[in-house]
Amino acid sequence: MLSKSKHAKSLTHEERHLAPRGDWFLDFNCEVPRYEMPEDGMDSRAAYNIIKSEMFMDANPDLNLSSFVTTAMEPEAEKLIMENIHKNFIDHDMYPQSEEIHQRCVSILANLFHAPADCEPYGTATIGSSEAVMLAALAHKWNWRDRMKAQGKPTDKPNIVFGGDVQIVWKKFARYFDVEARIVPMEKDCYILTADKLDDYVDENTICVSAICGSTFTGEDDDIQGINDYLVRLEQEKGWNVPLHVDGASGGFIAPFVSPDYAWDFRLEKVQSINTSGHKYGMVYPGVGWVLFRDKSVFNEELIFYVNYLGGESPTATLNFSRGTSMILAQYYNFLRMGKAGYTCLMQTSMDNAQYLQQQLVESGLFKALNQGGVQKMPLVAIQLDEKVTRYNVFDVSNKLRERGWVVSAYTLPANAESIAMLRIVVRPHLNKDSCEILTRHILEACQYLEENGGSAKAPKLHDHHGAGHKC
Repeated sequence: MLSKSKHAKSLTHEERHLAPRGDWFLDFNCEVPRYEMPEDGMDSRAAYNIIKSEMFMDANPDLNLSSFVTTAMEPEAEKLIMENIHKNFIDHDMYPQSEEIHQRCVSILANLFHAPADCEPYGTATIGSSEAVMLAALAHKWNWRDRMKAQGKPTDKPNIVFGGDVQIVWKKFARYFDVEARIVPMEKDCYILTADKLDDYVDENTICVSAICGSTFTGEDDDIQGINDYLVRLEQEKGWNVPLHVDGASGGFIAPFVSPDYAWDFRLEKVQSINTSGHKYGMVYPGVGWVLFRDKSVFNEELIFYVNYLGGESPTATLNFSRGTSMILAQYYNFLRMGKAGYTCLMQTSMDNAQYLQQQLVESGLFKALNQGGVQKMPLVAIQLDEKVTRYNVFDVSNKLRERGWVVSAYTLPANAESIAMLRIVVRPHLNKDSCEILTRHILEACQYLEENGGSAKAPKLHDHHGAGHKC
């Protein structure tokens, strides 16, 4: 333990807690251990200020454009969050109205994703899309196992198929739950999963194919319609009932409002489950995600557990047991507060601002758009340096922007497009046109400095202990 200052007034445990509130500053005369629990406590304001001072070192969340996560909510929403932050959502017996509001959110999302009228949609809130993905993939694994058992076939070699554009949780699922990951690699000038690539990957042991609505790499969508049609034909020709999961972590709250006629959801017959992140473009603080199933039968009953030690009987169908109620209520607040018109306005404005920002950067002659069709269906700017730029790279640009407080991602694409290094700028609703102009100026000033002085940054080395995991 670090020693106390020789000039500090030594307080006993009792004196420290009985001292008048005006004496709280005396705690600052003592050094505080960082990696051990102190012997005595301290005044609440002292503890608060010690931690607050360390938080100055974190980046400004509003300038963190590498993240999709919401960083601003209205005061009324924040008040609602704080009034309910002490409630444990899983305790449905104690907090029945919280569960009622949760079910309303599930129903709203099911309707938003066009759940068929003749089905009984089922869903649940999760900590985020990672948990939602795990639940959906587990349901498909269990359903595949039941189908194979019914046909008298082995169940020891399940596989799951997805593109190289997926978020890391899909690889985690495969490793954690002993499923072979069949990853369709990216190709230069094609950074999405398309149906024509599936023949070498899908077979009767495929528990599901995952397609992305809103890639975190380029903002593009996988060929969801084409993949659906492929799986329909596959069942007709070979009898393999392979479901389609849509990972809408980023795009699930954008497509329904910006492209309402775009069929990516339960309108496609092979789409059996969808996940989305409320704490991304659902406009809620972290963490809340959602997983929706086309019909309750898709979520295998074996994955639901029932407990009574919190009071009445409570079903639990999530990987996490205890979790807060606040962000579920915050999601419902946004549904009521904004409605379809409000979400449409926010998402379209974000799309417009992303298009404007990308256009300004491309017209500078220093950058090229990776998603050649523009920002596609996501308010995301994905750019690489033009070939004529040789004195610096995107990692230099990212580092230089940090000096201004901006956090902009720089990274290389997955296999087989590792040679492409890019910058990604996530345009959330708080980034207005004026902010985009300031950011553009700062990016171009960073490029000018680097052109004059050169750069030497390198891509971070990834420590992959698991191997690429690709099927050759």
